[in-house]
Amino acid sequence: MFQAIRDEAGLVSGVLIVATEVTSLVRARQQVQELNQELAAAVEQLRLSNTDLEHQVADRTHALLVTMTELEKQRQALTQALVAEQELGELKSRFVSMASHEFRTPLTTVLTSAELIADYPTADQQPQRLRHLGHIGAAVAQLNDLLEEFLSVSRIEEGKLETHPGPLTPATLLAETVAAVQGLCKPGQTIVQHADCPDPILLDASLLRKILLNLLSNALKYSGENSVVTVRTQCRANQLTLSVQDQGVGIAPEDQEHLFERFFRASATAYVPGTGLGLYIIARYLELMSGSVDLTSEPGVGTTFTVTIPYAPAED
Repeated sequence: MFQAIRDEAGLVSGVLIVATEVTSLVRARQQVQELNQELAAAVEQLRLSNTDLEHQVADRTHALLVTMTELEKQRQALTQALVAEQELGELKSRFVSMASHEFRTPLTTVLTSAELIADYPTADQQPQRLRHLGHIGAAVAQLNDLLEEFLSVSRIEEGKLETHPGPLTPATLLAETVAAVQGLCKPGQTIVQHADCPDPILLDASLLRKILLNLLSNALKYSGENSVVTVRTQCRANQLTLSVQDQGVGIAPEDQEHLFERFFRASATAYVPGTGLGLYIIARYLELMSGSVDLTSEPGVGTTFTVTIPYAPAED
């Protein structure tokens, strides 16, 4: 700072120079700037560190979630495997129990009849021998049917069963199948048939015959004496509709949803011999043929099974 020095007359006689030492202040300011820069760098480093830490936390959280998801999938898979193993164990137990019971009856008949035949050695006792031979033949046929059911289930579950469509006339197949089950009729039982399929169609005759045989034999088995079983076939718009109606014991509503499961026996039919495989096999056959099955039933009144199968017209 500069200031003039004047004498008594007011004239400038000199100059007063006032100087201030600012070196320390400048250095202090420089230090403050350096500190601010260091602080800014530290803040930026901290920000970068926080960002990196957030990314690491996010990555590890994601990895943990993926691990937890995989562990949950494995837990569910193990749970399902355990349930499947338990179900398989139950099925095996039910199969062994059912098979031992169902095979015991015809085998006992064969053994007993064979022993009784020896009690009729003379020529005039031929009628008695023939009667027991008939029992043996029926028991062997029953055993054959049981084995056929088991083999059918095995082929179905191994994926070895295929459809082989060919020309057939539903009315003819119906008449032949009804004739084949006449021997199962109880006293007074009758089978009424209505066929409305005059033209040949393309379907697997073997599978269709087995479906119809099973439905008819069940209808006769679970109906009493002097009852009527009605079977109808109809062909409309390339759809075969087959229904079997009986006047039997009927099926309780709580049993109907399980009716097509393996080895299931409805409570009202537990006293009647059976494997619990027939309707299961029917359902699987129909899956192969792109068909379906429905039922209506009332306990004590009867049951109607209705099968629907798409078909192609047979070529002339």
